[in-house]
Amino acid sequence: MFSKIKVLLFENRTLRQTVMKNAFWLNFGEIIGRLIRAIIIIYAARVLGSAGYGVFSYALSLAAFFAILSDIGVSGILTREVAKKPDLKTQYLSTIFFIKIGLLILSIILIIFIAPIFTKIEVLPLLPIIAFLLIFDSLRDFGIAFIRALEKMEKEAVIRIFTNVAIVVFGFIAILISPTSRSLTIGYTLGSGLSLVAIIWILREQVGKIFSYFKRELIYPILCSAWPFALLGLSAGIMINTDMIMLGWFRSTEELGFYAAAYRPVQLFWIIPAILASSLFPIFSRLANKDNGKFRSIFEKATVAVLSIGLPLVAGGLILSDNIIKILYGNEYLPSIPVFQILLLTTIFVYPGALIGNAIFAYDKQKSLIGYSLLGTLGNVFFNFLLIPYWGMVGAAYSTIGTQIIINGFSWWKMKKINNFTILRHLKKIIIATLLMALFVWGLKEWGVSLFINLPLSILFYFSLLYLLKEPLIMEAKEMLLKLK
Repeated sequence: MFSKIKVLLFENRTLRQTVMKNAFWLNFGEIIGRLIRAIIIIYAARVLGSAGYGVFSYALSLAAFFAILSDIGVSGILTREVAKKPDLKTQYLSTIFFIKIGLLILSIILIIFIAPIFTKIEVLPLLPIIAFLLIFDSLRDFGIAFIRALEKMEKEAVIRIFTNVAIVVFGFIAILISPTSRSLTIGYTLGSGLSLVAIIWILREQVGKIFSYFKRELIYPILCSAWPFALLGLSAGIMINTDMIMLGWFRSTEELGFYAAAYRPVQLFWIIPAILASSLFPIFSRLANKDNGKFRSIFEKATVAVLSIGLPLVAGGLILSDNIIKILYGNEYLPSIPVFQILLLTTIFVYPGALIGNAIFAYDKQKSLIGYSLLGTLGNVFFNFLLIPYWGMVGAAYSTIGTQIIINGFSWWKMKKINNFTILRHLKKIIIATLLMALFVWGLKEWGVSLFINLPLSILFYFSLLYLLKEPLIMEAKEMLLKLK
């Protein structure tokens, strides 16, 4: 039994087993890591109050925004090219590393000299700290992109858990020393720095070669492949972080804190499709234009799988939204409930969108999305300008969901033209189970059942329904588990 588990989770044997192994480790590392980080985030929100937490969240949004500029898609290129051409992995690692360093230097200059022009006064003292956070996060994620290309997601899981443990430890120490947003940002940055040291140690053999295998002739094709992806990444980053930045312009730090509190749980939910998409990306890259039938089959199953999680998550989350916010943050954050409910609806579009984006990238067709992504990004900014001054954080949430519908809707249409997939006919049993589960959740809530009891009972009820309905995904999972015996 132990040997079978070892093969299942630590070796790459068959296509299905490799996908499951990668998805398991990415989910394990990301979800456990995020849950660990949630400890310090929730504690900080309570200790700092909505205003202090708003400043801290604003600082993290700035770091995330400039992290996109420091990458412009080259990490994704690293994963794709190493997966396709493993014999050239060291050359790609070395060449893209030097491109990355140049982009980092440019991003740091922008943070120090340009960010103060449009940044709130409360955040200005944090900008030098944000610059270091950018360096640590960006280089760590670059290393993770290389590990992902090798399909060693178990190592990525270790790094992600270690990162979040380090952030929590240093974050608690920082708050105990001084309960301020500046102190917490310093602790957060120190934890990120320690995680960079860890990934350098894991990749120590490759790091030793990084200065010897630089290939100047690879720069041009890398940048040509990266720039469309860079624009798409920039568009996505703007959509995610613009709400926070623009709320900081138009509204108070308290409202910014409420929005951040609502956004964090939703951001945690978005991890699931991103993880599956990342675990499948090397496989997508190998199959694209080589075995389109197998590509389509894997893509359809993966999309149905994420929607089988996303649909009940939205239904249950909407019903239990007030309980979730109260338990996480306390009564002070009750104004964030409507924002949480609106942002939760984005899950319906983000879940398939994450897989579609990676699939299009695997086919090297990302240029086709640029126009609509930029249009969606500009639309998000426009609607924020239109809605935030009057509706505040609720307006920002409506702007986000509208933009997600536009961009993911077009991506869906474009992917169907590339490889004509079918999803809706596979969702009948999942939709039935979701609706029945929603009634079950609502009934337990009306009877006064605690959230901590309601959630596990509802999850068990939902998957039991799928089993009784003989949902193919459940049957396949059962078959794989039986093979372990």
